[in-house]
Amino acid sequence: MSVHACLLRLHRRFQNLDSNKKGYLSRVDLQQIGALAVNPLGDRIIDSFFPEGNLRVDFPGFVRVLAHFRPVDDEGTRTRGPDEPEPFNSRMNKLRFAFQLYDLDRDGKISQQEMLQVLRLMVGVQVTEEQLESIADRTVQEADDDGDGAVSFLEFAKSLEKMDIEQKMSIRILK
Repeated sequence: MSVHACLLRLHRRFQNLDSNKKGYLSRVDLQQIGALAVNPLGDRIIDSFFPEGNLRVDFPGFVRVLAHFRPVDDEGTRTRGPDEPEPFNSRMNKLRFAFQLYDLDRDGKISQQEMLQVLRLMVGVQVTEEQLESIADRTVQEADDDGDGAVSFLEFAKSLEKMDIEQKMSIRILK
């Protein structure tokens, strides 16, 4: 699908979500997206649409966030010019986006406590608190190369170098 056709479909989706025709979306509007409603990190993803406490997102902001979830296609592998920005859906940008879902206090590190909070969201009540703490601790220890007790972005990216982020980070938003 061409970028133009994709933008047209996204605009239609934006208009469908904007049921009151306000010209922007609120948290409640975004909660109608089924893929986000069932995603354990759905609320965190919705938060990313509203940086710095904003209460609404316009169409360009909507597209900017969703661009991280666009699959990498042959178009995305072409050589970029030195002044061209890295596409939102590049591997590194997908990793940066995922990293910020864990780094709640925005200090550039994922602490054991932040890892624990994400694990709680992802596994729910199927695992005891003690097991979750053990998993969070082990996960941070395995990724923490510099021994500071937290995971930096570079450590996060390195720990996921074998994972197919391009496929794992895709959400079906269009109807």
